[in-house]
Amino acid sequence: MSSNRFLFTALLACAAFAPAHAAPYDATMVVKTAHDEADVARWNKLAQRVTIMRDKWGIPHVFGKTDADAVFGLMYAQSEDDFNRVELNFINAMGRLAEVEGEAQIWRDLRMKLYIQPADMKAKYAASPAWLKKLMNAWADGLNYYLHTHPEVKPKLITQFEPWMALSFSEGSIGGDIEEIDLKQLEQLYGKLPKPVQVADKGFDEEPRGSNGFAIAPRLSASGKALLLINPHTSFYFRPEVHMVSEEGLNAYGAVTWGQFFVYQGFNDRAGWMHTSGGGDVIDEYLETVVEKNGKYFYTYEGKQRPVKALPITLPYKTASGMASKTITAYFTHHGPVVRELDGKWVAVKMMDEPLKALTQSYMRTKAKSYKEFYKSMELRTNSSNNTVYADADGNIAYFHGNFLPKRDPRFDWTKPVDGSIAATEWQGLHGIKETITLFNPANGWIQNTNNWPFRSAGSASPKEQAYPKYMWTLPENARGLHALRVLENKKDFTVDSLIAAAYDNYLTGFEPLVPQLVKAYDEADAGDPLKAKLGAQIAALRGWDLRYSLESVPTSLAIYWAQELVRLNGPAARARGIPVLDYITANGSAQERLEALARASAKLEADFGTWQTPWGDINRFQRISGDVSQKYDDAKPSYPVAFPSAVWGSLASFGMVAPQTTKRIYGDRGNSFVAAVEFGPRIRAKSILAGGQSSDPASKHFADQAEMYSKGQFKDVLFYKEDIVKHLERTYHPGQ
Repeated sequence: MSSNRFLFTALLACAAFAPAHAAPYDATMVVKTAHDEADVARWNKLAQRVTIMRDKWGIPHVFGKTDADAVFGLMYAQSEDDFNRVELNFINAMGRLAEVEGEAQIWRDLRMKLYIQPADMKAKYAASPAWLKKLMNAWADGLNYYLHTHPEVKPKLITQFEPWMALSFSEGSIGGDIEEIDLKQLEQLYGKLPKPVQVADKGFDEEPRGSNGFAIAPRLSASGKALLLINPHTSFYFRPEVHMVSEEGLNAYGAVTWGQFFVYQGFNDRAGWMHTSGGGDVIDEYLETVVEKNGKYFYTYEGKQRPVKALPITLPYKTASGMASKTITAYFTHHGPVVRELDGKWVAVKMMDEPLKALTQSYMRTKAKSYKEFYKSMELRTNSSNNTVYADADGNIAYFHGNFLPKRDPRFDWTKPVDGSIAATEWQGLHGIKETITLFNPANGWIQNTNNWPFRSAGSASPKEQAYPKYMWTLPENARGLHALRVLENKKDFTVDSLIAAAYDNYLTGFEPLVPQLVKAYDEADAGDPLKAKLGAQIAALRGWDLRYSLESVPTSLAIYWAQELVRLNGPAARARGIPVLDYITANGSAQERLEALARASAKLEADFGTWQTPWGDINRFQRISGDVSQKYDDAKPSYPVAFPSAVWGSLASFGMVAPQTTKRIYGDRGNSFVAAVEFGPRIRAKSILAGGQSSDPASKHFADQAEMYSKGQFKDVLFYKEDIVKHLERTYHPGQ
């Protein structure tokens, strides 16, 4: 089952359960838990061991004597910046979102509860090593201390965090593997809907979902030091920028997903890591032949009948008059939970379920100071969602295409459900890292991944496709991958600034085949065709276009609106055939369709802006006017022009709109979010930018203090060393002050 994680629609991350003692049907839980006096005394003492230094951008630099101190301070600082997102992430993944948002969310809650149960998480916490248990304790303490010291904050649901909850959100990707389970089909199976439903059309080019990672070897850099580009494409405000330091060797800077206590994409004083999605196939579906006997279900395996496990799951939900609940009996085979029905068979899903090891790996890599140490963390093999681009101060660069990769019999087509009744389709353990697609100091001197296949990741030094089973990679080449080759091949003397410039190069590779096709269609059209006369000026503009975007560019506006028309027309057919829609519209469609799409695009531009000759910067805008998770946009309110467009068209810098468009202008809400370029050596040098700003509070000066810089692709200096932080210091305090 191919896992296209960069296509996920989740604005919320996977997370954890509310405390077991909380009233299960209280939808608001605004009455705060009375904390034990001993806890409060302990928190107050712990807070004195932690110092938070906010720099001029509001970035929290958290210093503690121990790693646990730093975790305590980090969670307090995150809560200061956006407790709403911290809590909402955990409400969602604990399978209790319906208790806040109503019955429409019960199937999302069921999906979470197929995997996350409090008793199981508590047992895993109890079995955790002492060092990790200390971090989980500090995690809960930091969140609870924030609530204790901010009685004006009214949680939606969670009034007390418990340490074991950290285990239920341990891997850190935008959405976990669990989001591969289609909610509509889950509802069809367990909700007994009268009509069959189809898999939700996630598409291939819904944008901007993905990431870019570049690593540059010392011989190609001007300083003789390795460089790393960290360029995740996520929903805006999904991850803040943080820095956490302890006297036990922790010194991690980068992006942390709200509510987690490890830097997800970032660097320490010796090494850096960038995750991109779209690695190997890590999830499989099994077709189970099920029969019913005396009210119980059995499934066939190796010619024998096995009982289907039945588990009642209660799903509380909010109503206008209070709380209600439904109890669903969920079914499991040894492969995993049953999530849908296909041609009379049940479909069970098998995926990674190692929260303890995943949390261990997620934290271990932030402290790895060498390739050897980083490799050791990778040997846990629980980063199922990601590829990893790596660089370090020793001059090493590396690439791991995936990490958790089950061994399978290559005779089967693992992109489709396989026969669950035979042992031949069972996973045969996990591939060791040496068996997976990796690179270490490739001869070409650079590495790139743009959620594409790994076979151009290092130019001529790339891994060879024929050397690996097909299930080790899931995505094809994409327009960004071709663009990455253009900006990296045969280049040298890279600096932090020139690496940023490469990452913002304004060429749109996706239009290389498309625009010539359109021009040819026009040139070959009959002289009497009404479109011939109607579109002459538009074709002239596109004929002379250099395929580079800019704020002033009219051809950029015209080309993107035209291509969007083709995507709308051809998207369903492309997805039905499993072909990326950009590739599909390049290879299919008539000349007449292309010309008619251009006419429609011109008409839309004229209707919305008065003329098809509208500069791109008048259309593509950045706006942040509220701290809501679901942003609303308004053409009448201030915004900044943005030159870089959706990465669908081959732009490396990504800026696209996922929310339903109710405005004439395009307001980006997903794409470049936290971006950094890092130079490693005896001393770190780095620059970064964050979409909007660090705080979610519109009253804060750090709500949008980076917005204009972000819109222009301008970066700020990362303040990594304490002496530099002090020079640009806004405030120093202990948690609770």
